Amino acid sequence: MEQPESIENSSAVRAGSVAQPSRLRSRVTNGSSPFVEADGRGPWARRWRDVLGEITSDLGGHDVLSEGQRQLARRAATISIACERMEGEAAAGKEIDLEEYGRLTDRLGRAFQRLGLRRQPRMVEPSLADILNEEAAE
Repeated sequence: MEQPESIENSSAVRAGSVAQPSRLRSRVTNGSSPFVEADGRGPWARRWRDVLGEITSDLGGHDVLSEGQRQLARRAATISIACERMEGEAAAGKEIDLEEYGRLTDRLGRAFQRLGLRRQPRMVEPSLADILNEEAAE
């Protein structure tokens, strides 16, 4: 029997794993909740879902990711909102632990590298050289 594309990569249907009825799996595994215990309705939970959705989209969508990639994306979203909280405190004039902030930022970068996300430079037209040449010609 062929599996629908949306769950094709799910750990519940992968070769070598034993498929269990959904009532025996966690809400996280079933996709009905991003968290085991939290209700996910708070502002930071909503922000976490937004960040996770953006990271997942950058990687081609939830359906094409392996479980390991989904796990790394979740960790990257968690680190991202931890940094955002610290940034909010700094913007409010509070002192933050810059060592911790730096470690989190570095770990986030490494998580993105492991996920395959890279900085993609884009062409900016006109270039600075073009602008300077135009001004010199006038």
